Amino acid sequence: MSGREASGLGGCWSAASIWRGAPLLSARLKLRLLTTADAPRLAELANDPEVVRHTANIPHPYTEADALGFITNQDNRRLAGLGVVLGLERSLDRHLIGCMGIGLDGDGTPELGYWLGRAYWGGGYGTEALRRLCRHLFADLGYEGVWAAVHPDNTGSMRVLEKVGFIAAGRHDCAMPARGGCIVDSPKFQLTAQDWRTHHAARPMLLVAAAALIDADGRVLMASRPPGKSMSGLWEFPGGKVQPGETPEMALVRELAEELGIDVGESCLAAMAFASHDYDTFHLLMPLYAIRQWRGEPQAREGQMLKWVRASGLSALPMPPADIPLVALLREWL
Repeated sequence: MSGREASGLGGCWSAASIWRGAPLLSARLKLRLLTTADAPRLAELANDPEVVRHTANIPHPYTEADALGFITNQDNRRLAGLGVVLGLERSLDRHLIGCMGIGLDGDGTPELGYWLGRAYWGGGYGTEALRRLCRHLFADLGYEGVWAAVHPDNTGSMRVLEKVGFIAAGRHDCAMPARGGCIVDSPKFQLTAQDWRTHHAARPMLLVAAAALIDADGRVLMASRPPGKSMSGLWEFPGGKVQPGETPEMALVRELAEELGIDVGESCLAAMAFASHDYDTFHLLMPLYAIRQWRGEPQAREGQMLKWVRASGLSALPMPPADIPLVALLREWL
């Protein structure tokens, strides 16, 4: 563990530590500890020769018993401070799609490892999860670097590392006990905290205005993210980007007309809360306005789905991480 983590000092950073089992949220994923209930799904994903052929320790065939042993062993390692493995769960359907974690068996610098089920290759999930994990390692836990060794034929994993900012750092003799015990001369990649901070500081700020449309029965209108957009399928408060020269109120009036075909006057907007959320590739600032009066019937004009939901049921919807904290505030406000 890092010095700060091992110290056990209080503070917001320690309350959200993966070492204590707190999950990490990215745009489309929840990175969480594995439980024994995950064993069947883990076995289903990992019992694929194409998934494991470039891994060092995953046997093939891979059974549910293997998965149970892995989950138990990794929890023991976490409690001993030797490493953490997180399941990658899609927020949209709560399906486990792979694993990512770190080991501290060497000099105390985290060694990275990850794999995804074959059906999820090419979807950007590995890059998204790695960005989120690196932010936690550097910004919250205070590590100074992280490294990974990659099988020389695993070009997909190399691309993931390079997208996140890892650079080549020589070679590493990687033992492959699950592949016959051979030693593979593997390219090594590393990312330092300083390089991460420099890159992270350059991410853009995105200003978005959102609306909680509330009908006469106290229900709130939610809209799904349309196909083809980031976080597709997740439910959000309607709204959109604030364009240059617009105020948030002006942008919201325009967006509601374009997206839903309703007419809202700026005087009908009641500012009630805002979200400030780091999506790793950009930082989102989103004021939320409560609206009880408008002209016209909301219609889905951009391929989205619409749903009227009572405040008590909002938390059951899969949402982008930035919208989730607003739900509790809206329930209190209503």
